[in-house]
Amino acid sequence: MKLHPFVEAVSSLQFENCFNPYSDRCELHDRRDAPRRRAAALSALLRCASEKPVDAIWIGRDLGYRGGRRTGLALTDDVHMSQHAKRWDIDLAPERPTVGDAVAERTAAVIWGMLEHIDARIFLWNVFPLHPHESGDPFTNRQHNARERRAGEELLQQLIVLLRPSRIIAIGNDAAAAAHRITDGLPVICVRHPSYGGQTQFQGQITDLYGHSIKTGSLC
Repeated sequence: MKLHPFVEAVSSLQFENCFNPYSDRCELHDRRDAPRRRAAALSALLRCASEKPVDAIWIGRDLGYRGGRRTGLALTDDVHMSQHAKRWDIDLAPERPTVGDAVAERTAAVIWGMLEHIDARIFLWNVFPLHPHESGDPFTNRQHNARERRAGEELLQQLIVLLRPSRIIAIGNDAAAAAHRITDGLPVICVRHPSYGGQTQFQGQITDLYGHSIKTGSLC
């Protein structure tokens, strides 16, 4: 499968103390062809999403080591990969890019706990599309730096042009700040990040935003 040009651009990013799931392979947890699998899945997702305008791009800050580092899909862990593929009607390889037991991520669980009840076309992304980690410890999370942010914001601008969303849903203040910097006239709505005690507020805000399209009785 030929990679989408946007995925090729993301795959080419290289920064110190960052894992690029579309070009890097984790020797401990990845299958031999894991980068290719992740790049192919994102390419298929983008081609499907770009066929018609999306309702919103939900953006987080960066990939986490328990989630997007493994799957190559923003705000998505091993447990929810098939759900992500089904949402966009794309085929994934029968095996995950990683080996061993499926790893769950708390943020992904909350995000998908809401998404499974919403029918709108929602694309998931991050301000910085790689996994930044502490020096010498690849299985940690750190906030991206200014140089990484600029590269991520440039790609986010390209993604907005490609997908033509009606609005941006920024998950957390860092994502909101980046979205406001690069958008002009496109509504940016900031919601609480579900981690560190923010789960209930996040769920309430998403329910308020998508109440008209949330399936009756499914949020109990």
